[in-house]
Amino acid sequence: MIEFVNVTKEFENGVVALNDVSLKIENGEFVFLIGYSGAGKTTITKILMREENATSGQVFLDGKDITTIGDKEIPYLRRKMGVVFQDFRLLEDRTVYENVEFAMQIVGASRRDIRRRVPTVLNMVGLNYKAKMFPRQLSGGERQRVAIARALVNNPTLLIADEPTGNLNPETAMEIMEIFENINAMGTTIIMATHAHDIVDAMHKRVIAIEDGRVVRDEVGGEYHQYVTD
Repeated sequence: MIEFVNVTKEFENGVVALNDVSLKIENGEFVFLIGYSGAGKTTITKILMREENATSGQVFLDGKDITTIGDKEIPYLRRKMGVVFQDFRLLEDRTVYENVEFAMQIVGASRRDIRRRVPTVLNMVGLNYKAKMFPRQLSGGERQRVAIARALVNNPTLLIADEPTGNLNPETAMEIMEIFENINAMGTTIIMATHAHDIVDAMHKRVIAIEDGRVVRDEVGGEYHQYVTD
């Protein structure tokens, strides 16, 4: 379970990115974070990954306050998470297989586990047959599938996605969302920051709207709503 308790984040330049935010996300939920650019969505995800830390308040992940952990503990925290970005962030000089393999190598997985696991997750995203190709040989949708496979390969309990369909056409975006929905159905918690009205409205998941660093709406089975301005 994830819980933010009265979390405020103020940067050194005086900008308050989060202002007394409290929210709770249960294991296995699928949550959309919506709001205009700069509203605080990305700050929430960065605090979860401990790329940033809260100025005040507490953030609990599976019962542990991650605002108090030391730098040496952060890599172990992140092993519980998979992250998917809008710009894919693939290694261009490595094949599809090698990109996914690398995520296991950096956590010290054995060669045996890598040989077993990488084809499994590539199959999950429909790319097993392109394992030997390089990112430059793939479409945008295929590149994002590789990024998803890389995020999944270490069996995270939490998947964080930051605008994962932002660079994709609508048809490809919906295909990617089907993959996310299948991942969620297997028990992985998903938190997705997005501006995609059509996707949010079509999927009827929990919607948390952020405005000026505050939670202004938290609705299960919600829609985007036009009063949230991109």
